[in-house]
Amino acid sequence: MSPTAPVPAEGTTADGRSLLASREFRALLGARLTNSLAMSAFAIVVAYQTYDITRDPLALGWLGLVEAIPALSLVLFGGYFADRRDRRSIVIVTSVGVTACALVMAALSSGTAGISLAAILAVVFATGVASGFERPALSAFEAQVIPLEQAARGVSWTSSVSQAGSILGPAAGGIAIALLGVAATYGAIALLLAISTVSVTLIARKPVPPPARGEALIQSLLGGVRYVMRTPALLGSMALDLFAVFFGGAIALLPLFASDILHVGPVGLGILRTAPSVGALTVMLVATRRPPGRHAGRSLLLCVAGFGVSMIVFGWSTSMLISLCALFMSGVTDGMSMIIRSTILRVLSPEAIRGRVAAVNWVFIGASNELGAFESGFAAHLFGAVPTVVGGGVLTLGIVGLVSFLVPSLRRFDLEAASAAPAPTAAPA
Repeated sequence: MSPTAPVPAEGTTADGRSLLASREFRALLGARLTNSLAMSAFAIVVAYQTYDITRDPLALGWLGLVEAIPALSLVLFGGYFADRRDRRSIVIVTSVGVTACALVMAALSSGTAGISLAAILAVVFATGVASGFERPALSAFEAQVIPLEQAARGVSWTSSVSQAGSILGPAAGGIAIALLGVAATYGAIALLLAISTVSVTLIARKPVPPPARGEALIQSLLGGVRYVMRTPALLGSMALDLFAVFFGGAIALLPLFASDILHVGPVGLGILRTAPSVGALTVMLVATRRPPGRHAGRSLLLCVAGFGVSMIVFGWSTSMLISLCALFMSGVTDGMSMIIRSTILRVLSPEAIRGRVAAVNWVFIGASNELGAFESGFAAHLFGAVPTVVGGGVLTLGIVGLVSFLVPSLRRFDLEAASAAPAPTAAPA
């Protein structure tokens, strides 16, 4: 779209049709919802089964590590292939692979000899391999389905359905274990994943970006890294997420707070764990009607600051009600910041290297989640849980101030202007 082109009316795409009236967009929402439901349920069932056969909390830690190692190691290669091969086909193949993993778990769980920890870890490793290729391809493919001028609204919708699946999936998985048993639950998860795969097939193939001529493999692999480093607003938004979650996240310490500080037991722990997700879903649903626009950069900084304040309040609180409100607000601020960051990623990523830029983003996300959980546990071991969470919130506020000072382009970022501007191009290194 040229800078002088008329901006479509709110709630419409470039040709005047409602975004939700698009068959391809509805198929995308169906794929995201069923995949989120299935994978969040899969994580719960695998964790339950692992602890049931080992009775060792350390085994639960191995699950996350075994999945994270291939996912983070391969994601740059995944971004490279997403910019060289048909993205829709990559998503379909990896989705079929994860569906096969669920079926393998169902078969192993139904055997009379039972299932071993090694077998579980092998299957989880396979899902991590699939994630390394699927995540950047899906991010790039979604950008081809959602019109640029509707990026914020489209991201709000896809984030909302994914968040809803993440909330409902664990509860559905636990209920299914009680009613159907572990093996049948894996079968139901495989069915959901198959529906997600079929939904993707309802979306037409999209053009594959032409590769840069004469570009070496390593140079191509690092194309996304180079572009992010040259784009301050993009780098600043990713850095905000990385350090805010790394220092400010308290989710890994919720069992300790529920048991030793709030004294609310396992039921209270479940409620505390759900509060951020409910907050995130609430703000995402609001954003489908009122997406971020002109002051998106400033709003992002305020949201991350609000997340830090929420963590400070939660860390000091000895009241269940105050802690719930703080966690709910942490979800609200984190949910809105996720929408803004995802939309910035969408509008600032050149089509030719969109998969590789998405791969860099996934490295930031994976590092913040996995390393952040380790940092929280290690710091709590050294300094105590309350100083760790409160100090993390204070550090988050400091990071917001630092990024605001060092990256003025992020502070002034205007999503409406960026969405209406010509698509960015990847300048040569």
